[in-house]
Amino acid sequence: MSKEKDLAHGILSTVGGIQNVELITHCMTRVRITLRDESLASVEELKRVPGVIGVIEESTLQIIVGPGLVEKVSRVIADISGVELGEVIPLEKTNGVSDKEKAAGLAAQNKEKYKQRNNTPVKNFLKSISNIFIPLAPAFVAAGLLAGITSVIGNFITAGQLSGEGWAQFNLILNVIKNGIFSYMAIFVGINSARVFGASPSLGGVIGGATLLTGMKPELPIHNLFTGEPLIAGQGGIIGVVLAVWILSVIEKRLHKIMPNSIDLIVTSFVSVLATGLLTIFLIMPFAGFVADNLLIAVNWLLSVGGAFAGFFLGGIWLVMVMLGLHHIMTPIHIELIAQTGMTILLPILAMAGAGQVGAGLALWIRCRKNKQLTGIIKGALPVGVLGIGEPLIYGVTLPLGKPFVTACLGGAFGGAVIGYFGNVGAMSIGASGIEMLLLIADGKWWVYLLGLVTAYIFGFICTYLFGTPKEAREPKEA
Repeated sequence: MSKEKDLAHGILSTVGGIQNVELITHCMTRVRITLRDESLASVEELKRVPGVIGVIEESTLQIIVGPGLVEKVSRVIADISGVELGEVIPLEKTNGVSDKEKAAGLAAQNKEKYKQRNNTPVKNFLKSISNIFIPLAPAFVAAGLLAGITSVIGNFITAGQLSGEGWAQFNLILNVIKNGIFSYMAIFVGINSARVFGASPSLGGVIGGATLLTGMKPELPIHNLFTGEPLIAGQGGIIGVVLAVWILSVIEKRLHKIMPNSIDLIVTSFVSVLATGLLTIFLIMPFAGFVADNLLIAVNWLLSVGGAFAGFFLGGIWLVMVMLGLHHIMTPIHIELIAQTGMTILLPILAMAGAGQVGAGLALWIRCRKNKQLTGIIKGALPVGVLGIGEPLIYGVTLPLGKPFVTACLGGAFGGAVIGYFGNVGAMSIGASGIEMLLLIADGKWWVYLLGLVTAYIFGFICTYLFGTPKEAREPKEA
């Protein structure tokens, strides 16, 4: 049996079998399983399954297995269930449930318990942001790397090291592909927001597209009701799109309740789009534009005044935000900064947190070399950590041990301080981190980012080697 099949069967054996799985999805490193009955799952046994790096219990059971492998394992589980990945698994597809009504009732009870426990405005907001942007992660990664490649080729062309019309045209084509997501981000976000808020995805895409002001004539501009100046395409960015689609969902749901079935499809769609579209153009875009502009001012002020201290704080606190699930709120902020200035000056600083993890992992590998079980996990987690995917190191190594998590945060803080000291170091795209982000750094300041990375590696290593290695982790243990 292949590695992914062994891992998939190992996971299912600890969560109550396929009959207890209602939905299977995944992100870049985590298999996400929605359970029918949470009491049938043994999280402690799940953590001991070979190949499982860590487990997070939220609205879904999130099993960290690492990039690449996560998609294969998820598809194996989906194949076992008999439905496509991401589709709800009907009770008819499960072999171990005989009483459908009882199972369905149990699932409803468990969901209600979870809702009561986690139904807070902050958690619901963060969950919505996560669900909107996580599906776009593959596109961010691809577009980000393309942005880096086009930047490097462009620099070579400018310096005369690459010449000829062929290279210029090739670079132009790569830019066209890259711009496919960022030019039409509003539409993608509109569709995903509609899914999250319970509106029609196609209508969400229409509202997102409306913010691009396609077809607007310069001689007949729409004026901002608050400033009197012409409205700019994309003003308010994706912050405005998310707000607008939420309003769309409210209007559409209300109309569905009152419209006769015979005219529901036509009238509800038309009125929802018209009402929301007008609100979006005349109110939401100017308001969201005001918010976005002041957000940019606040970020620039923080880093220009705070400098190295601000970088130290942001680089040090980022892992804690990731652990608490608060990191998703930064995605729309990064995108908005890129839309306004061509780069996000926050991302290079925050990326230092992952570099601190790498330094901590190296220190543990050396100091805990007799612990074969731990070093085996580290060997698998370090390469992807260098590439900027830190979850295997966080949840598989440093966080379970305690002290190394703190010293890794210190490493990230020192790396952030270096970048904050030099200032105005920005990434042209999101989706890449770690050493990969060197390709994305704007204005030739890649060397500052590299200096920050090396600093975070070194301080993460030193702090962990001297102060962050628990005694029990150094004790011999077989893999």
